[in-house]
Amino acid sequence: MASPSASHLVAQGSGVTIQVNGKPLDVQSTPDTPLLYVLRNELGLHGPRFGCGLGQCGACTVHMGDQAVRSCRIPVGTVAGPITTLEGLSSGGQLHPMQQAFINEQAAQCGYCTNGMIMQSIVLVAQTPSPTEDQIRQGLANNLCRCGSHLAVIRAVQSVSA
Repeated sequence: MASPSASHLVAQGSGVTIQVNGKPLDVQSTPDTPLLYVLRNELGLHGPRFGCGLGQCGACTVHMGDQAVRSCRIPVGTVAGPITTLEGLSSGGQLHPMQQAFINEQAAQCGYCTNGMIMQSIVLVAQTPSPTEDQIRQGLANNLCRCGSHLAVIRAVQSVSA
């Protein structure tokens, strides 16, 4: 992914233009509106989920450039790079390898945390191509899952990095 750049944000009256999943989109929300609300409510993208609203659970994770960020804590007016959501990971009708690995390993129970786990895992593997189990656990420690699908998540990440 490209590095974040201020050139992806253009002020437009009370709204802004941001690049989401490879497309520049005009949004009507005020610049202080959390990115998560814009993605879900205005753009109809439901991969990122509202979890805690405090940036602590990871359910709302998206990529901004090559970083995993908590979209509930980022005002849309401060977006500093292209945004990729879970919906934007697939290409040419093919799921991203991490998405496919989560399916193959049945790494979701209720599925609420899955967005954050996948988005964070992609960045983890990009930064550490062959992470150990401990590195995976540490890299995903701030993504909360109450169902207990952790072992399947670890297997999914390992299968992509293998």
